[in-house]
Amino acid sequence: MALWISRRAFRSWNGAFSSALGFSSGLSCQRAVRQSVFSVELSALQKNELLIAACRGFSTSILTPGSCEDAFPSDLLSRKRVFPPERTVGLCQDLVIPVTNFSNEDKGLMVLAGDVFDVPIRKDIVHRVVRWQLAKRQQGTHSTKTISEVSGTGRKPWRQKGTGRARHGTLRGPQFRGGATMHGPKPRSHAIKLNKKVRRLGLKIALSARAAEGKLMVFEDLEIPSHKTKNVVSYYNLMVDTKKLLLVDGDAINEKLKLATQNIHYVNVLPSIGLNVYSILLHDTLVMSRDAVNRIVERMHTPINR
Repeated sequence: MALWISRRAFRSWNGAFSSALGFSSGLSCQRAVRQSVFSVELSALQKNELLIAACRGFSTSILTPGSCEDAFPSDLLSRKRVFPPERTVGLCQDLVIPVTNFSNEDKGLMVLAGDVFDVPIRKDIVHRVVRWQLAKRQQGTHSTKTISEVSGTGRKPWRQKGTGRARHGTLRGPQFRGGATMHGPKPRSHAIKLNKKVRRLGLKIALSARAAEGKLMVFEDLEIPSHKTKNVVSYYNLMVDTKKLLLVDGDAINEKLKLATQNIHYVNVLPSIGLNVYSILLHDTLVMSRDAVNRIVERMHTPINR
């Protein structure tokens, strides 16, 4: 049998229900229940569940099972996980990040400068910096021989007329096997110009992207007990959703760490002076020591020499 409720009966019934639950006004529950369809087949249990759900939607706090089951009915508790609100990236606000080490010990907190680790993400700047890096690292030593550099005789292959063959003056031309190459490459520099402030901004954006993704970790130091590879592998296995790991230390790389990571293709180490955009993009997780963070921030705050 379909459930039909008149407006007057609904107001009186809803007011009694809200006063029983301790509401000062039945307006909240009334609006919530009005959104449901009244002409549906409802059992007594479905009516109770509908009212509970309607009132729960206007709650200002969410309780989880196990927190206060004695003081509150367990069937009214939400089983949803409560996540903190996502922060807005690119506001140049200082970030507070926990500090740990390879033993997962609590080493306190560290404040990351907002103008270095929380700048607006711009893919075009990152693209320009990566192109500049890849072009600058090309050796440019490729070379082909012109007609004057090809070894061979300078004699005319055959006479100009009378043979029925095409006329040629040398066998070193590009149309012959082993001849010259026309318009071929010569040693040159492939480097392109990119302003220093753009390069610096690209590094800030790469660091900010890793911080926004939660893939930036800060260690007290990068000291390991021994040079055994298993020390780094055991820590890597504890990390979640990590394919390639980049370790950045402040000064020269520790010899133990260098030996422990040289046989692992998915873990690389760099000093802070060598940190660059392309290396950050190649590794999905970035681990920096306190010293490395301080040196990077100091480098980013140093005025550019023109």
